[in-house]
Amino acid sequence: MNAPAWMQLLAYLAFLLLLSWPLGRAMEAVMAGRFAWGQRVETPLFRLAGIDAEQEQNWLSYTVGLLVFNGIGVLAVYALQRLQGGLPLNPQEMAAVSPDSAFNTAVSFVTNTNWQGYGGESSMSYLTQMLALTVQNFLSAATGIVVVIALMRGFARHAVQGLGNVWVDLTRVTLWVLLPLSFVFALVLAGQGVIQNLKPYQSVQTLEAVTWQQAKTGADGQPVKDGQGQPVIEARSSPAQTLAMGPVASQLAIKMIGTNGGGFFNANSAHPYENPTALTNFLQMLSIFLIPTALCFVLGRMVGDLRQGWAVLAAMTLVFVVAVVAATTAEQQGNPVLASMGADQNESATLSGGNMEGKEVRFGINASTLFATITTAASCGAVNSMHDSYTPLGGAVPLVMIQLGEVIFGGVGSGLYGMLVFAVMAVFIAGLMIGRTPEYLGKKIESHEMKMVAIAILVTPLLVLGGTALAVMSELGRAGIQDPGPHGFTEVLYALSSAANNNGSAFAGLSANTPFYNGLLAAAMWFGRFAVIVAVLAMAGSLAAKKRIAVTEGTLPTHGPLFVVLLIGTVGLVGLLNYVPALALGPVVEHLMLYAR
Repeated sequence: MNAPAWMQLLAYLAFLLLLSWPLGRAMEAVMAGRFAWGQRVETPLFRLAGIDAEQEQNWLSYTVGLLVFNGIGVLAVYALQRLQGGLPLNPQEMAAVSPDSAFNTAVSFVTNTNWQGYGGESSMSYLTQMLALTVQNFLSAATGIVVVIALMRGFARHAVQGLGNVWVDLTRVTLWVLLPLSFVFALVLAGQGVIQNLKPYQSVQTLEAVTWQQAKTGADGQPVKDGQGQPVIEARSSPAQTLAMGPVASQLAIKMIGTNGGGFFNANSAHPYENPTALTNFLQMLSIFLIPTALCFVLGRMVGDLRQGWAVLAAMTLVFVVAVVAATTAEQQGNPVLASMGADQNESATLSGGNMEGKEVRFGINASTLFATITTAASCGAVNSMHDSYTPLGGAVPLVMIQLGEVIFGGVGSGLYGMLVFAVMAVFIAGLMIGRTPEYLGKKIESHEMKMVAIAILVTPLLVLGGTALAVMSELGRAGIQDPGPHGFTEVLYALSSAANNNGSAFAGLSANTPFYNGLLAAAMWFGRFAVIVAVLAMAGSLAAKKRIAVTEGTLPTHGPLFVVLLIGTVGLVGLLNYVPALALGPVVEHLMLYAR
């Protein structure tokens, strides 16, 4: 990794720390109900909705409330897509989205995955983009945050049943955290050139006619195939270009801050209307990690020991830096096959120049690989380059970051509660080694907590590996694979990993907008999100009911370097070991094949 890449990484981490520290302080005050002005606004809202803000809920009531809330969200997003053809704010007269795609998208945005099997600017009306997708960007992000707040309360409280009030928590997170941050960020983005309007799409004359080839589609929007089952390709030409318009900045802000990732445009953050400058690119990367980092400081404040938050943050940062170095180094080395095409072996290094395939020239390799690592370390899924075009090892880094459970910073809330699950596992392993009952943050870790930990850790590998096996064994699953061999297998593995871990990015060579993949990925997204949430909230309820135990000489310190190393080892060993055989069949084999030619 070269000097500019190191400078970029260090500047990124410095600004991230500078911004997240005060945000963590503010978030803790808001969630503790110490925001006096906010309470004056909340009180009439709660009265109107019939909510008693002082009424605490146990873990089961809290969980049921979240599930019902998000279930209604699925129905609302699905209905808006299916009815958009007859609804206002549709200047391009977009037709209704197909049932299977609408269902997949509804589950995707409600689960904070934002998997997109459609082209945003060619499929969704302005009303759908705003009222369905943007609204769910707020609500799904709020869901993740309130779950980790409930888990923190489980550690901080003792001998109580209540974890808070889910309706109060959702309201406070949305009104006083997500909405203000998104409003300010949207203004900044619009000032940098990200478009924000409700105009119809604009047609402009090009200097010369543009000719291209594309797959012919039928009335159902699916590719037409010939007798051999291959897509029918047709030549197209046009002397004009259509420029998409729309309310982009407002959606983009919460897409990043809420680690949602679903873009207004199909090209996502590689599109110049969505990410026009180097500054917007840097700010978007900062916004992805902003709340996940701040929540580490919220943890320290809620449990009364800031060192606990710093320890978790240190573990996340160390793994993240290693991942950035690995991805950037792999892409800077480039493809050895291309390098060997020089007339003279002495020219190889000059001809290589790194792997620029699938990357925007205005960002280059360094900014692209940093963005790719950030967006997959978090459950964001926004992309400013094509992960499918990375080298095998360069593309393996985003895949591994997803498969770790996205606990390296992770999504808003989901990353930290996932990391705390691994922390509980780490102290359990340490307890086994010394023959002592494990404890974490003053709470004994017993059989019930470990059962919930096992569910939270194992549910996503089961969904990923089971779904991948089903796809490659099925004719319907294999039909969507563009590239045969290990790269095609990686495309499927990446898609299921992305869905079950609620990331949303893709190796886009896979044609996934089919009834088979829309149904399979929707199931992976839903259970990957809410099976973990149920287990985490059940553990939180159990912890809150426990008494606080005194620290003794035998207590494992969970704020020092030893625990950081133990936590990193647990994440690497437990989180990744399930996927080693699958990774060997995909990116590892593909990398070895490059040097066998």
